[in-house]
Amino acid sequence: MTPAWRALPALMYHSVSAVGGPLRDLAVPPQRLAEQLHALSGAGYRLTGLTEALDALSTGSTEKMVAVTFDDGYRDFLTAGVPALRAAGAGATLYASVGHLGGGHAGWLGEWAPAFGPMLTWHELAEVATVPGIEIGNHSLIHQPLDVLGHAELRDQVIRSHDELEQRLQVKVRSFAYPHGYNSRQVRDVVAAAGHDNATEVGRRMHTPGERRLAVPRFQPAPGHTGADLVAIVDGAGSALVPQLKRLAQPGWRMVRRMARKAGRNLT
Repeated sequence: MTPAWRALPALMYHSVSAVGGPLRDLAVPPQRLAEQLHALSGAGYRLTGLTEALDALSTGSTEKMVAVTFDDGYRDFLTAGVPALRAAGAGATLYASVGHLGGGHAGWLGEWAPAFGPMLTWHELAEVATVPGIEIGNHSLIHQPLDVLGHAELRDQVIRSHDELEQRLQVKVRSFAYPHGYNSRQVRDVVAAAGHDNATEVGRRMHTPGERRLAVPRFQPAPGHTGADLVAIVDGAGSALVPQLKRLAQPGWRMVRRMARKAGRNLT
């Protein structure tokens, strides 16, 4: 068994807001996010972006770390997420859905998109990129499942988004988040060839040394999880909560995947 200090818990957030309806678990209010981050740092964990945490793990570091990630690129990451991270002394990786940037709503969320607020603009994303400890990652061009695309379209989605992020922001983009978490060997090969050296899915378990860096699993904190709940999960003592995390997340993820596939067909 891998010692607890050698396993890396990674957290997957989306919007920093309060949202009702079937997708409510994709949004964590600012006060709850602050509580969760402070509880983890208070328990002795250093909170970083994913690439920094993986690099430390690969060198044999015994430091207690949690990788914090945010998907999609909602404007509330800048207005509410960054202040919460700064207050907790935390870093994070923000995965930007490149083709959706510009201030509009997240079209793949269908009728629920307005509840999540607007996406970041390129100017706002550039501001985020200057925040110490914040890594900018790639979340593909259009937020749709990549494992169902043909090879040419897959390459276009991954390579164009990676190159545009690097060129516009003048930063190195090493990390990728698969939209909806779904991937395959072909998808992982394209992601690696585009210049990413790590990537993340859903998985809802810890990442351990020796596992592939192109399929790092993540836990999804929900608005109902207290700081103590999250500490128990990343400590490994909250194993009873993990099936609950999976059960709560599945209906929302299935719904978003269906909407994204439909939106993808409408865009072609």
